[in-house]
Amino acid sequence: MKVSNIVLAQAAETASINPGLAAIGYGLGAIGAAIGVGMIWAAVINGTARQPEAQGQLQGIAWISFVLVEVLALIGLVVYFIASAG
Repeated sequence: MKVSNIVLAQAAETASINPGLAAIGYGLGAIGAAIGVGMIWAAVINGTARQPEAQGQLQGIAWISFVLVEVLALIGLVVYFIASAG
């Protein structure tokens, strides 16, 4: 068991990702985040149009969701830089 862990660690150390492939992966991740943000705010607009008195609650939920989606996009950016530097 211990030998296989060492072999896996050495293989992970020598593996590198093509920077172009990493850029394509991040681009797809950014598109996904953009679609998610659009869907979040479209739902807020739709909900506010249907029930204007719930606008404050809907916006609070939307901001929390927006932050979570953007954090995932930023994590993707960090992973891209790690992959392209290696």
